[in-house]
Amino acid sequence: MFVYILGGFLGSGKTTLLMKLASMYSKKGTKVAIVVNEAGEVGVDGATLKAEGYDAIELPDGCICCTLSGTLQHALQSIKKDIDPDVIIIEPTGLALPHKVETLVRTSMIDPEETIIIGVADIQRFDDLIKKKEEFFKRQMFGANFILINKADLASPEQLASAAAYLKREYPDKLIISVSNKTGQNLDKVYELMKE
Repeated sequence: MFVYILGGFLGSGKTTLLMKLASMYSKKGTKVAIVVNEAGEVGVDGATLKAEGYDAIELPDGCICCTLSGTLQHALQSIKKDIDPDVIIIEPTGLALPHKVETLVRTSMIDPEETIIIGVADIQRFDDLIKKKEEFFKRQMFGANFILINKADLASPEQLASAAAYLKREYPDKLIISVSNKTGQNLDKVYELMKE
């Protein structure tokens, strides 16, 4: 079983990515379970995901890397026992630190083969985020196995190059991919990195 954690600020495109990944796995016949932590955000909720045919658990009203840590661990244990999926995709709130969520996954006794963090950065708000919340953004991306610069369809090549250069400076060991979760641009490169 593989666990994917989607990390990124509010509105970065994590939910759209989650839906694309879940769909990609479903088409292959891979059993997927989804954990969504809304924390008051407007997004795709557990009921919507269930209506799409996915096994989804929603953890509202709190952040899974702090106030809901025990709830997340219990949810993961229930998922393993009741669903036994091949893949679990976790979408924490945009205020979560994905590496803390990863620690909770590792201590939840579900024993995944691998836990992978996908960092999602919004190119439209990238410069603003770096100006106003740089330390928080860097902490969010810190544990990522690779980072997606999302909404590439709405950005100029110069904007994308500038964001990629910043991320390469900060995280020289990480793969950086410009994508559009909405249009599917470059998502084939992301799918190639996914395990099952």
